[in-house]
Amino acid sequence: MANKKMGLEVVSYAIISFSLVLLLASTTQAQSNGVFDVTKYGAGKDITEALTNAWKSACASTKASKVLIPSGTYWLRRVTLAGPCKAAIKLQVDGILQAPVDPDKLSGGHWVNFRYIDQFTLSGRGTFDGQGKVAWSKSTCQKYKDCDSLPMNIRFDFITNALVRDITSRDSKNFHVNVLGCKNLTFQHFTVRAPGESVNTDGIHIGRSTGIYIIDSKIGTGDDCISVGDGTEELHITGVTCGPGHGISVGSLGKYPNEKPVSGIFVKNCTISDTTNGVRIKSWPNLYGGVASNMHFEDIVMNNVQNPVIIDQVYCPWNQCSLKAPSKVKISDVSFKSIRGTSATPVAVRIACSSGFPCQNVKLANINLAYRGPGGPAKSQCSNVKPIISGIMSASGC
Repeated sequence: MANKKMGLEVVSYAIISFSLVLLLASTTQAQSNGVFDVTKYGAGKDITEALTNAWKSACASTKASKVLIPSGTYWLRRVTLAGPCKAAIKLQVDGILQAPVDPDKLSGGHWVNFRYIDQFTLSGRGTFDGQGKVAWSKSTCQKYKDCDSLPMNIRFDFITNALVRDITSRDSKNFHVNVLGCKNLTFQHFTVRAPGESVNTDGIHIGRSTGIYIIDSKIGTGDDCISVGDGTEELHITGVTCGPGHGISVGSLGKYPNEKPVSGIFVKNCTISDTTNGVRIKSWPNLYGGVASNMHFEDIVMNNVQNPVIIDQVYCPWNQCSLKAPSKVKISDVSFKSIRGTSATPVAVRIACSSGFPCQNVKLANINLAYRGPGGPAKSQCSNVKPIISGIMSASGC
């Protein structure tokens, strides 16, 4: 009897040992040379669980790691990929990720959310396809509080020391990218694709972040190519092609209480084509205060752009506000230099500042914008501001 019991124990021990060997082999197979391939984690057509598990394993690695989504087309449900991780981590997306078409299947305001990660890279030849066409109708927007609660393609929350490169965001239901509380984050060769009629689909929106760089990227969408919210400091936009869309905008500001200052905005060497605005600063009237300063727009080419250069402190879309009192946002130290090309409207430069807090130290230098339609040539209009003008000023009036 004792021999029989001992034999059973030996068999049990052997089974457990063999199971551990299989588990170790499986883990080793899933993770090779620091690469965590989602196809080794059971990825099928839907990769949500496989991606989540691969990310958890990579994030727990004490050495630099990479999660790989290989070429192919995959379904991806709502997912949050969070840190902190134990070492630098990279997500390489070479495939096409498709969001659920139905917005109701993406509650929480986002589709893919990256949070609390340091030393992060998102790269590859891949596409985040929000399949957002159904969300752009007026009836859908009304259902989701005028589009505000529709899911964004990608959120970056509290990310530091990161790079997003060679990735495409397509047809988001809301903003393509939202950046919040980030520091030292660079977008390079980043692409946004959506038709001009896609509603409320800002390309990249930045808020309460420092040291954001958007370099050599191409953005075409139905709203602002890039929009800048409160608390943004040291934003550098260089070599961006924008259009269709609403241009590159600081604001809107002053809509909410306790907004943080905006400072250090540098937009340079960009091309804006067939948009409803060019480079713009906008704030709401009759609401809340704020500060926006040290903002510079230089070496910008405009191609058939409505409102190429604009400061609009009576911003009131769809008559959603009162004009009884002026904007309380203080704007200062702004320059528009070497702005050239064609305007689609007679007023190529419009600086409409607050009567309560007139703009201070606004410079216009070498503005060479042509308009050849009815009511031409190009004009400029200024109110509550005394701009400092130098060099060429093709749009007379200010």
